Amino acid sequence: MQTLMTDEIIEEIHVIRDEHARSFDFNIQRIIADLKKSEQMHTEQGWLITSATKSVSKPVFQRIQISPLANEASV
Repeated sequence: MQTLMTDEIIEEIHVIRDEHARSFDFNIQRIIADLKKSEQMHTEQGWLITSATKSVSKPVFQRIQISPLANEASV
């Protein structure tokens, strides 16, 4: 089984998200309300808020299929 590489930045994001959720007792309505409040505050300060679905037109990752014969031909 292949183990996934740990990424310190991703781990830190998970810790921050968990702390944020815990501060609202994991209540999704309160978490969303806080995120919307934060978004509104940042918008008023002049920050541009974008949505990944609007700003990314193509998938970031793309699956490709490689023929096993292609590798043998180059040997």
